Amino acid sequence: MTRSSRPAGAKIVDPTRLRDALAGVREQGRSIVFTNGCFDVLHAGHLQLLESAAELGDVLVVGLNGDASVRRLKGPARPFVPFHERAEILAELGVVDFVVGFEEDTPGNLIAAVLPDVLVKGGDWSPDRIVGRELVESRGGRVVSIPLRAGRSTSALVGRIRSRSGTG
Repeated sequence: MTRSSRPAGAKIVDPTRLRDALAGVREQGRSIVFTNGCFDVLHAGHLQLLESAAELGDVLVVGLNGDASVRRLKGPARPFVPFHERAEILAELGVVDFVVGFEEDTPGNLIAAVLPDVLVKGGDWSPDRIVGRELVESRGGRVVSIPLRAGRSTSALVGRIRSRSGTG
């Protein structure tokens, strides 16, 4: 899984720092891959998605939903893990080059700022539902849907925990 040699703390960036860093990546002729998610409870399915995404280009940028965004999307009991901890965990993964937060419900504005060469989502997203698809494809980029690892989802994991603890 090792790829990025950047220290984890240097991988967590705001949109301005990300834009500056990606300008250098583009100048070097390297390709940029973007994916996003809540990554609330990191599991093997997430790792497979990130590893597969990283193989599609030179630099992997992960857009990470902020806490308020996760609450709106997943409900008031979420996230289980606060943003700064989720960002730190993702940044420790060797395949991840940058982690950037966003507070909107979709990463549309972030995708417009990043302008990735490859946009990646998990297989539970049909291509017509992938935010940013039109923009990426209009620039000659690719949109890739990575097949999910069977039985590996945060919802399934939370369900198993709740059923075993009797709080289901």
